[in-house]
Amino acid sequence: MSKRDELIAKYADDLKNKVGETPDMDLLTKVTVGLGPSIYNADAETVSGSDDSELATVKNNFLIKKLGLSDSPALDEAIAKVMEQYGKSNRNKYRAVVYYLLTKHFNKESVY
Repeated sequence: MSKRDELIAKYADDLKNKVGETPDMDLLTKVTVGLGPSIYNADAETVSGSDDSELATVKNNFLIKKLGLSDSPALDEAIAKVMEQYGKSNRNKYRAVVYYLLTKHFNKESVY
């Protein structure tokens, strides 16, 4: 099993156990592949739910640039909802899982 496959399995486990959702493995794999080498960097692999600059990065680089959404309060609300869904007390929020949940939230699976 490759390192990427191990990470995808770890993300799927998080979706099942921490979010309570059965993952669409095809979409999760595409989101993970789309993140490129950042998934292998311990700092870049996670999203800090309490860091405003980190959340702004998710909004600008992923929601606006990647998914093609327009900037609006709905984007911030969606990020807050996903952070709540993932669990505020959960320290390690994997970027692939956060992006997967945001993709599902906005029904933007077609981007992948």
